[in-house]
This record gives sequence, C-alpha cells and structure tokens, in this order.
Amino acid sequence: MRGADEQTAALFSYVRCEARVPGDHPLRPIRSIVDEALEVLSAEFDRLYAKDGRPSIAPEKLLRALLLQAFYSIRSERQLMEQLDYNLLFRWLVGLAMDAPVWDPTVFTKNRDRLLDGEVAAKFLAAVLGQTRVKALLSDDHFSVDGTLIEAWASIKSFRAKDGSDDPPGPGRNAERNFHKQKRSNETHQSTTDPQAKLYRKGDGQPAKLCFMGHVLMENRNGLLVGAQLDQASGTAEREEALKLIDAHRPLARGTARRRITLGADKAYDVADFIAALRERPVTPHIAIDGHLSKTGKPRKTAIDARTTHHPGYAISQVIRKRIEESFGWIKTVAVLRKTRHRGIARVGWMFTLAAAAYNLVRIPKLLDAPS
Repeated sequence: MRGADEQTAALFSYVRCEARVPGDHPLRPIRSIVDEALEVLSAEFDRLYAKDGRPSIAPEKLLRALLLQAFYSIRSERQLMEQLDYNLLFRWLVGLAMDAPVWDPTVFTKNRDRLLDGEVAAKFLAAVLGQTRVKALLSDDHFSVDGTLIEAWASIKSFRAKDGSDDPPGPGRNAERNFHKQKRSNETHQSTTDPQAKLYRKGDGQPAKLCFMGHVLMENRNGLLVGAQLDQASGTAEREEALKLIDAHRPLARGTARRRITLGADKAYDVADFIAALRERPVTPHIAIDGHLSKTGKPRKTAIDARTTHHPGYAISQVIRKRIEESFGWIKTVAVLRKTRHRGIARVGWMFTLAAAAYNLVRIPKLLDAPS
C-alpha cells in the first residue's frame, strides 16, 4: 500500500537532539573531551563575567560553536547561526535545545570578543592537553617548530604611505591604483585596513602579501600541537617565537625544569644566535642544515655541527618534523584560516590558537582508539 504524502507537522516533539545523533558519531568523543576541558575553565569564566546584570551567551556554548565553525569550514558567523537554526547535530554539540532560539550574529561576535581578554583559546588548548588520557599521547622530550603565513583581511591597495605622500585613491569603492616604480616597505607604508598586517614575501619569485605569521610547537610522538602563537611577519619572527614557545612549554613538561629536550626545525632556523640560545635552555637543536651557495659560490657556514648530526635521533627528527605541515594544511583549509576574516593580532592570534586546539580534538579520539 502506498503511503500518503502527509506534510502536517506535529505540534509537539518529545525527542531530544542527542537521540538523533548516532552513538558512533565522531563528534561524541570530541564533545566529551571538550566538556571536560570547559569544566576546568569554569573558574576562569567566572572571573571574566560580572556577578549580576543581564545574562550573556554562555562561554561554554560560545567555544563549542566556534569549534564547530572550524570542524565544518563554516566561513562566517552569520552562516554559523543559520546552520545552527536547522541542523540538529550542530544544536546538540553546542548545547541548544531543539526549540531554543539561535543568537543574532552581531550579539555572538560581541560576546566572543570578551573571551579575547582572558586568553581563553590558549587556556583551552592547555586544558585539552592537560587531561590524563591525553597526556599519555604526548612526548616530553622531542618537539618540532615551524611557522606559516596567514594572509590578512586587507587588500594590497590599502598599503599606503604613512605620511600620505602617495596618490589619493580614485573614485569608487574599488578604484585602480598604479604601483609601477614605487618603492614600498613596512618602514614607510602601512595598511589602512589592518595596520598590524605586514608586507611579506615568502621567498624569491614569490608575491609580497599583507599577512601575519603563525607559529606552532608540535610534540613528535603523535604530532599533536602543544603551543600556538601568532605575530607580525618578519624575517626573524620564526626564531623569536620559537624561543617563546619553548619557554612557555617547558614549565608544563613533567620532570625537572632543566631537562634536556630536542627541537626539530627547517633550515630557516639554522642561525648561530638561535642555536646558541637553544643550547643555553638546554635544548638540542635538530635543525636542518642550510647549505645553500652564496653569491661567490661558496656554501654557507652552518651552525649545526657533528655533535648533533651524528646521533640517530637527528635523522629521525628531520623526518618527523615535516608532519607539522599537516597541521598547517588543516588549519588553512578546513578551519578556513588561509586568509583570515579578522583584523589585528589579538583576534587573528586568538582564532589561530583555537584552530590549533580544534586540530588536536579531531586527532585525539583516533589516537585514543588506536591499538597500543
């Protein structure tokens, strides 16, 4: 017998959102890890909010929604609110009931900015890594570091002279500009859209773009990110931020504070001052040798000597350190941070750190289920 095409909706529904989510859905173990980390941050949330007044969006729901945005490559907060309105899976992860109203996108972003003041993204990353079941996945001795460019939300046309000496913009919202024979640098020019973005070129023959530089510290056992920072792009930023990441992570490591560790990195870190700073910490520099030829045809003198390269661990670090590019690929494509949607180091850095935490959350359940 053919069923009738009845489209009359029931007045009441007695099914919870959780009942609609399959028991083996990948988001279930992620939700468990996230909830445990948010419980640790509860006291921190209390300090960020007043004791009385009009209730805001719960910070736990804010963070779950932002993680959802990274997991499913949702490009804007407006689209996130739209999908939260009709997607029962998204409602369950965030913690909204089936009939609960979603927030206005502007209200959502204003409430999100409150979390910037408390560095909640970095504390959330630490809370995830601090869980007992996660600690067993981490290495205390071997790490890798690298940096990547995050394109700023600013057009190259906005890069104008600080003293206003260049030609005024033409008529229209997207007027043409002629940069021919103009010498522009970060010392004399600045973006009017995002003044903290810097003009930077990745290498010879590459275009110069307004961008920031993100940096991550990866442990070498399972390739999880244990530190993330973002700063202005420069030729020395990678090495400067690498030392900051090491110094910030060392107090969290088990064992004595001066326990020797290894740090793998590419040839951009093969600089004598940086190698000396690592040895003082003490950190064994498993850095790739920069042996390119100078203009005179002579190979460049490396700061890495046989004290390091003759150990088998050096070759292992050179292989494993390349896994850090997997995290950059995920953050830029899945978390949609190849070109940021935010302005300023504070906002872009906060989102970069949260994207690093989201990358870990995707991988941790698989590592916990893997046979030992």
